[in-house]
Amino acid sequence: MTIDQLIDDVISREGGYSDHPADRGGPTHWGITRAVARAHGYEGDMRDLPREKAVAIYKRLYWLAPGFDRVHRHVPTLAAELFDTGVNMGPAVATGFLQRALNALNRGAADYPDIAPSTTIDDATQAALLAFMKKRGAAGETVLLKAVEALQGERYLRLAETRPANEAFLYGWLANRLG
Repeated sequence: MTIDQLIDDVISREGGYSDHPADRGGPTHWGITRAVARAHGYEGDMRDLPREKAVAIYKRLYWLAPGFDRVHRHVPTLAAELFDTGVNMGPAVATGFLQRALNALNRGAADYPDIAPSTTIDDATQAALLAFMKKRGAAGETVLLKAVEALQGERYLRLAETRPANEAFLYGWLANRLG
């Protein structure tokens, strides 16, 4: 899938305007929170946020800035998962899930060196991903996706356990964001 298709999918899932009382993000439109819209120059009513502005924010903030486009060149399905996770949890969280999974899957650094946590797909993360894929191939891609999704699922459960208001969202997160 292209980034434009991924963005269309996210916007379809997120829907139009929302202001759920349990959502700490406050008013959102197209899945973009008011704070994110303001940080990217939009000052109007969130009900009026142009779709094109949301698309530009998604592309810049959740695709290019974290470097998920670099992952897409080699493992498009993983890049799609990282993008969706980044939209829902923040790009740094999604990047951290990938880095943790790569470190845990490198067989004690026998396959490639451990990588230091960072908030973007840096050169070390890219090198580790390429080394993992060279070693494990298509089957490894499936396992790596499962590892990232396992971390994502655990975080959703923890969010609901530590803030009961998040229970309003848990079912949807698990149904629509994993796998």
